[in-house]
Amino acid sequence: MNIGEILNFKQKPLQVFAFFGPSGTGKSFRAKLVAQKYHIKAIIDDGLLIYEDNILAGHSAKLEKSYMGAVRVALFDDKKHRDSVALAIQRKQIKKILLLGTSEKMVNKIAMRLQIPLPEKYIRIEDIATPQQIEEARISRQIEGKHVIPVRSYEVKEAGNYSRIFVSKVKVSLSKRKFFRHFFKTEEKKTPVEVNAKLFEKSVVRPAFSVTARKNISQAHLAGLAGLAVREFNSLIRLKSLNIKADKTGYRFFVTIDVPFGEPLTELSKNLKNYVTSSIEKNAGILLEDISIIVDHILLSDLKTA
Repeated sequence: MNIGEILNFKQKPLQVFAFFGPSGTGKSFRAKLVAQKYHIKAIIDDGLLIYEDNILAGHSAKLEKSYMGAVRVALFDDKKHRDSVALAIQRKQIKKILLLGTSEKMVNKIAMRLQIPLPEKYIRIEDIATPQQIEEARISRQIEGKHVIPVRSYEVKEAGNYSRIFVSKVKVSLSKRKFFRHFFKTEEKKTPVEVNAKLFEKSVVRPAFSVTARKNISQAHLAGLAGLAVREFNSLIRLKSLNIKADKTGYRFFVTIDVPFGEPLTELSKNLKNYVTSSIEKNAGILLEDISIIVDHILLSDLKTA
């Protein structure tokens, strides 16, 4: 993408919506239904740009042989990949787009990498699916390792590499009246006019990487990566302690350090946080919810020797 195309792209109005929730909770299954509610024709899901049920651009994370590789594709780590999708958005003159991700942080990162505005509306999976529906989706993912791509089956079966991961297709047929009541928890309005039914077809795939073979990253391994990142950032910084907390939203790091005298603390803390975050996400293939940098002491050894 050249500079002229990028500048022209940024001038075009684009409404961005985000739909997020933990892996395996049914986002891709419901993505087209969410798009229908907000009159959105374009969806970004796992590295693909999908437009009106067709794959317009991109590369699916579900083709990757490793979980880490899949995460990088979903986040558009590769410049050629993200530029091709950004250019396709521009050339198609897309006005509305729905970003899918596992967290608010992830969809924001995707938006920034594709050079589009941050989402103006965030929709959680919990907003449109019941706890029972989410749990059923989790069980299906864990036991069968099946994923959904919100495109027609022929798009997958005839798309070369995608055909080898195709399992089956599923069709969702709901009238608009029933759809809004069922998926967005609205009350049924009594009307003598029945709205025409909408039929959505989705493809069920089993990714090249196996869910059961997904590597469980130990906290000791993450701590080692964090310590290495701190040393790479500034070898004079002393790492005193590192606490890691894991919850449903992701990993949270609490890093306590001693820093050399004369360092601008605010700037150092910000830059160190960004460096450690980037390093861990790149090397471990996970998303960090937050990193807190705590400066405990200022090292005065250089002053004493002077």
